[in-house]
Amino acid sequence: MPRGICHRHGENVPCSCGMGNLYRFVEPVALFLLKTKGRTHGYDLVGALNDYALSDSVVEPGALYRTLRRLEENGYVVSSWDVTGAGPARRVYELTPAGDVHLQEWGAVLERMSQSLGRFVLDVRAAVAEAPPE
Repeated sequence: MPRGICHRHGENVPCSCGMGNLYRFVEPVALFLLKTKGRTHGYDLVGALNDYALSDSVVEPGALYRTLRRLEENGYVVSSWDVTGAGPARRVYELTPAGDVHLQEWGAVLERMSQSLGRFVLDVRAAVAEAPPE
């Protein structure tokens, strides 16, 4: 069963059940940045991460590097050492074809979550508007 599709919601309904930890949504943003930037140093990803953050929380660099390590373990990202130039070697990251598919899965899951959250906000507003004054 591909990530993002679960037995509870069915094959044609993207869900977040199989997408792993949603904490601060680091994974989809990291995948998106690798897709748009191409082969990139981790330091460059750290700089752009909070510009695309999907929550109000600041994402710490450690969370990004843990996510990149997990993405690499799952075959969505590959990394290598860049030893060119002055200074210490730096790790560079690149999206794999499987990572590209996983980014698409995230897009579907986040779209569905966005719709669900939009409905929830409307329901909350309606409930508050209907609430009798105290």
